[in-house]
Formats: sequence, structure tokens, C-alpha cells
Amino acid sequence: MAATRGKQTVRGLVQSMVVIGAVVACIYVFVPHGGSSEPMKAVDYRVELLTARRAAPYPVQAPVGLPGKWKPTSVSYDGQAGNAWHLGFLDPEGEYVAVEQSSGQSDRFVADVTEDAARTSRTQQVDGETWQRWKGPKYDALVRRDKGSTTVVTGTAPYGQLATMASALQAGPQPAAP
Repeated sequence: MAATRGKQTVRGLVQSMVVIGAVVACIYVFVPHGGSSEPMKAVDYRVELLTARRAAPYPVQAPVGLPGKWKPTSVSYDGQAGNAWHLGFLDPEGEYVAVEQSSGQSDRFVADVTEDAARTSRTQQVDGETWQRWKGPKYDALVRRDKGSTTVVTGTAPYGQLATMASALQAGPQPAAP
């Protein structure tokens, strides 16, 4: 009798696990998971831009008059890390584009912000300025070295969109409207 009872206990345990597995599978299939359903919120970068323009030893650049629906998504200035300025956007197609500037060591800075892109032999003219093209496994970039600073426009967007951002960049004491 004890053997029959042991078999019933094991059978009941297996049946319970099957039922629990079926419930978990239904929850997994029918309950949304993964990506966020909320769109990324735009940030207002005017205060950080004004602060960076006061603190940086170079003319801090920000876009003015971008066409279409560009959305600013991130901003930072770090005076301790080569006066690094960062302004991230999503372009109208949802691709990432960032403006990065620093007075630190140029090649290391470019490698860091582009996640190890490499300099190519190609250049691109943007509003009369020559930008060096960099190509990477994650981000491509347009790079311009000025006296005392390096400006990088980088991201997942194609070079045309990077050039659109580069063309919109302006330095000045007043913050640009987002």
C-alpha cells in the first residue's frame, strides 16, 4: 500500500508541475515584456549647455535649427574628464546621433565616444569645414580637430544624418532651444 501511495504522490507532483508550467507559458505568451512601451522623453539641455559654455576652455557646440523631428535625449558635461561635453539625440528615423567635444587627448577621446571606430582615409565637407570620417562596428563618426578641442558627431545614423547635425552646430554664449 505504501508503494501505491508513493506512486500517487509522484504522479500528483508531476501533474502539478505540468499545470504550473502551462500557466507560466500562458503568462509568458500573453503578457507584454521586453521593450518599453513608453517613448524616450526629450530632455531640455539649455541649462547644461549654458553651464558647459561658461566652464569649457573651448567653444561648446550645440545644434541650432535642425530640420524635422530631432529629439534630444541625453546631456552631460564633465570638467574632470577633459572638459567632455555630450549631447545625444534621436534623429527623425529613430537613429542615435551625438555631439561629443573634449579638450582631452584627441585619439583616445574619439575611440572612447565612438566605441572604437577607426579613422578612414575619407573626409567630408560640411559647410566649408573638413571632417574626418571614422568607421566603427557600432558607431560611425565625423571628427574635426580644432585648436584646443576635438568635436565628434557620432552615432548609428548614416553619414548624411551625421553631416546634418554637424551642419547645425554653433558655438555661442546663449543656449539653443531644444
